[in-house]
Formats: sequence, C-alpha cells, structure tokens
Amino acid sequence: MNKRRFLPLFVTQLLGAFNDNLFKNAMVLFVVYQVYNDERSETWFSALATGLFILPFFLLSALSGQLADQRDKALIIRWVKAAEILIMLVGAVGLGLIWSGIGVHTIAIPLLLAALFAMGIHSTFFGPIKYAILPQHLHDEEVLGGTGLVEAGTYIAILAGTILAGIIPVEIAAVCIIITALIGYVAGRQVPSAPSLLSAQPIDYHIIRSSVALVRGTMHIRRLFLAIMSISLFWAVGSILFIQFPPLVKNVLTAEKAVASLFLAIFSIGIAIGSVAINRLLQGHVSAKYAPASVIGMGLCIVAFHFVCVMWPPEPAGEMLSLRDFMAHPLAIPLSLCLLGVSTFGGMFVVPLYAFLTTTVEKCEAARTVAANNIVNSGAMVIGSLCAIGLSIAGMPVVMQLLLVAFLTLPCAAMAWKLHKACDGPICH
Repeated sequence: MNKRRFLPLFVTQLLGAFNDNLFKNAMVLFVVYQVYNDERSETWFSALATGLFILPFFLLSALSGQLADQRDKALIIRWVKAAEILIMLVGAVGLGLIWSGIGVHTIAIPLLLAALFAMGIHSTFFGPIKYAILPQHLHDEEVLGGTGLVEAGTYIAILAGTILAGIIPVEIAAVCIIITALIGYVAGRQVPSAPSLLSAQPIDYHIIRSSVALVRGTMHIRRLFLAIMSISLFWAVGSILFIQFPPLVKNVLTAEKAVASLFLAIFSIGIAIGSVAINRLLQGHVSAKYAPASVIGMGLCIVAFHFVCVMWPPEPAGEMLSLRDFMAHPLAIPLSLCLLGVSTFGGMFVVPLYAFLTTTVEKCEAARTVAANNIVNSGAMVIGSLCAIGLSIAGMPVVMQLLLVAFLTLPCAAMAWKLHKACDGPICH
C-alpha cells in the first residue's frame, strides 16, 4: 500500500467505484422513493439502470481488452479518468434537474440513464486494467494479496458511495460526483507506466466479431471456462439482489431510503470481509478449494434472509420506518446478519477466482482474459436484470424472487467444485 507501483492504482479504482455507486444509488433511490409509487415500476427502473450500466461490458470488453494489451495501461487510465469528468458533469445536470422537478421524465431521467450508460463504458475500459496491471507491477507472491486489496477497496468504496447516496440530498450528490472525478483524474496520473508486453498487432474494432473471437479463444481452456462461468453465475445472483433491494426495503420492510442504502452498505462490507478472510485462509495461494462451500453458504443465507423478510410486519399504510426505528426493530439484527452472511460468503467465493484468471495465463494475456470474463459476466448480469423485470411484470413479489436467486447458487457450487477438482493445490493443470 505504501508503494507507488500499487497505491495510485488502488486510490484511482477506489474513487471510480465510489463515484459509480454514489451516482447510481443517488439516482435510483431518488426515483424509487420520489418519482414512482408501485413495486413493479420501481423494480423495472432499478433493473433498467443496472442493465444499462452493465451493457457496455458486454459490447465493448473485447475492444477494451485488446487496447489494454496493446497500449500502455497507465495511459489508458489517464484517458478514462479524463472522460469520467465529462460524464459526471452530464450526470450532475441530470440530478439537478430531477431535484428541481424540471423535465423529470422527458429530460432528467434520460440524461441520468445516458450518464449511467457512459459510466458503464468508462468502467468497461478500466476494468481489465485494474486486474491485468497487477501481475506487471507486483511480485508473484503479492498478486493474490493485491487482488484482495483491490476487491476489498472496491467494495469499501461501494459502501461509502452507497451510504452517502442514502443520506445526502441529491443536489449535494451532484457536486460530490464532479469533485470525486477530478481527484480520480489526479490520482490516475500517478500510476506508473505499464507498457504492452506484446509485439504490435492490429486491433479489431468490430465489436461483435472481436467479442466472439475473444470469448472463444479463452473459454476453450477448461480451467478458464469453469472460473469464468462460476464468476458469471455469482454476478447474475448479485445483480438480481442489488435490483431487489430498493423496492424490497420500500414495499416489504416499509422503510425509508436510508435503510435501502444500509442494505447495500452491509452487502459491500461483507464482500470486503470475505475478500480479506479468503486471502488469510489460502495464505497467498491461488486455489478454488473453498469456493463450493462458500457459495453454498451464500445460498443458505439468502434463504434465511427470505424467511426473515416474510416474517417482517409491514407498517401502517403511508408510514415508513426511519433508519433508527428500523435498527430498533427486533428482526433488524437477524435480517442484517443474514445479509452480511450472503455477502461475506460471496466475497470468499469470487476473489480467488479473479486472482485465478490473472495468474494462470501469461502476463501479456491477462487483460484479454479479464475482458473475456467481463463479456460473459455482463451477459449473465443483463440476463439477471431481464429476469428481474420479467418476474416483476409477471407479478411475482420481490420477496419470493429471493428463493429463485438462492437456487442459482447450486450451479455456481457445481462449477466451482469442477474447477477445484481440475486443480492440484494452487497449481491448475
């Protein structure tokens, strides 16, 4: 953490994750609580926002992986951080308009969704770099720890952005996202050079052809196929949970938006805890041996979370629990512990798999491997978003959707077990 080869990258990705979540959650929570007034519309909007943010990963990850392998990664960081300033200016205008009630449906919401889509593009080009640059700047025995720190830092940033989005006025959030983007650009300029390790090759700008070629060139390797599919199923589960939280808190727990922010914050804390805990358990070795048990634990906690939600007595019509009243509720502690268990096991499951992607391929191929992973992950998350929309349109209550999410952890566990069996200790064949 005190080395220039790691600290500027850590700060840059932390600020980027913070800004993403401050902006997205400020927007979603304001729209869910102030604009719409029924569970179906609220779930639909939350899913649409998630899907729009993820879509660029599906469309552009192949291009971003090629650029990260062919260009200086530090230079790309500077480009995307400069773009973030412009994107957040557009987002700030949208937040200002929706706060003032000017053109809410015709101008403000489209501007917000456009900025969110652009932030998805920003994150698509930054995503392969934040993992692929680690083997280039860190020693081999530091990569798992560095990956764990990046992952834990990401979720601490998500935690901070999520909490802030739930407690500050939306007009203040508009100012914060611009300031954060400016600081992120300054930090990004301090990342040491990480030149390409490959000889110059032509870049395929045809996004469909290059995506198919990239995924096909990665997924035929059994160990990578199993790791990527395990991560993708995990994020399909995660995306549906994140979509469900705001309408679930508002309509099932009948609580204010600060409680929705608290839920997202607890989720982020848990993944940060799991990220650090699994590094301690594995003692620096990259292995999937704890992954099957971790994801089964995650599924069991989701089931427990469902049953506590079912037992939760709603408030009288028109009334909402404040954060203080929620914390005083006798079921608040069990509910929070179930959610913490979901996310802690989730962090223990996914972090070794990310480290696995970057350490079992040549360093010059790490960015493309992460990009291929992002394509498949984002496809799974978009499908998860569409499933959430479809189930809501079909009239299935959000609390019942939790059980379907829990069942998705079973194929996750099966994939992770196959990955572990394909490996002999920390070295994968």
